[in-house]
Amino acid sequence: MHPSGADTVLVRHGDVGVKSGKVQTEMERRLRDNIAAILADRGIDAEVERRWSRLLVHATEETVEEATTAAADTFGVQSASAAAVVSPEQAVIEETLADAARGHYHEGTFAVRARRSSKDHPFTSAELEREGGTAVWNAVENPEVDLDDPDITFSVEVRDDEAFVFLEKRDGPGGLPLGTQTKLVSLVSGGIDSPVATWEVMKRGSPVVPVYLDLGDYGGIDHRARAVETVRKLAKYAPEQDMRVRKVPTGEAMALLAEEVGPARMLVFRRFMYRVAEHIAREESAHGIVTGEAIGQKSSQTARNLGVVGTATTMPIHRPLLTMDKSDIVARARRIDTYTDSTIPAGCNRLAPDYPETNATHEIAQNAEPDGLFELAKAAAENVELIDL
Repeated sequence: MHPSGADTVLVRHGDVGVKSGKVQTEMERRLRDNIAAILADRGIDAEVERRWSRLLVHATEETVEEATTAAADTFGVQSASAAAVVSPEQAVIEETLADAARGHYHEGTFAVRARRSSKDHPFTSAELEREGGTAVWNAVENPEVDLDDPDITFSVEVRDDEAFVFLEKRDGPGGLPLGTQTKLVSLVSGGIDSPVATWEVMKRGSPVVPVYLDLGDYGGIDHRARAVETVRKLAKYAPEQDMRVRKVPTGEAMALLAEEVGPARMLVFRRFMYRVAEHIAREESAHGIVTGEAIGQKSSQTARNLGVVGTATTMPIHRPLLTMDKSDIVARARRIDTYTDSTIPAGCNRLAPDYPETNATHEIAQNAEPDGLFELAKAAAENVELIDL
């Protein structure tokens, strides 16, 4: 929803603004480039300008909604608004507000919010809100004001040489621009959790190397398909990054675990998984491993078990979902559009033992590991297959 004549997107950032001046400038430039990459990937003809610690997307009236959506899908963006750009004169702003009201305000309550970048204008923000509210009131039938919780808000930002009038702030993911932190390897199973965990670290600025462990007979084609499809959805947020899936053949190791390991099987599998990820991380110059684990969500993810499995690698293990409830993870998966693909039925549960270990020690896990398991991890990591999206 936007005013008539809107052809510009106001882009706001959050955490970027609390950085030092030099870092903020660098991050804003990265954010500008990332927005431009998403616009180009979606075939939207628009230019991104960095101005007064803000970013502006210059589109057209026909493409401004698409451009707003693209900006709001960019990591580091707090919100984005499709705006009409007018002269910073009170009469012009009031007429623009009235015109927007005639086009979009048909019932419910309204409010006008205004802010200025300086005090050089011949009106205050409060005066603009009051007179702008009068303009809206006079433009429609049966208006009703609610300054606390309006159904529609008419907003104005006044700069030295222009004013921006807009009707909504479309929420972005927030966080930091992708590429402002170091690269991480993300273990993606294609279930609900791992794509969300991957998205969360991307939101904090880290590019990811998606790694999928092909479980052979213990996974199956559906297991592989859902992993690739969830990464494909994530890649739409990062068209400038290499998001090809690194598929690692681990069927031989899975057969060995199924044959030789009992209650500690899933713990040993996770230790094997971390070791594979460590080898790939060193090859890719990555600096950590990302998983979708959460405390207590599965028997292998008790607080004690997580401590035991983490000792298999010297790499930092990042668990963005560590304290999240499953319902919150599912809600995020729906929001980022990975949920449907993540719920394709797959057979990977066949690897789990009937009575899993929930209170392991390092000795239990290490004693359960078959001889040569970590050599198999190294060999598997050296036989990665790249899957294009």
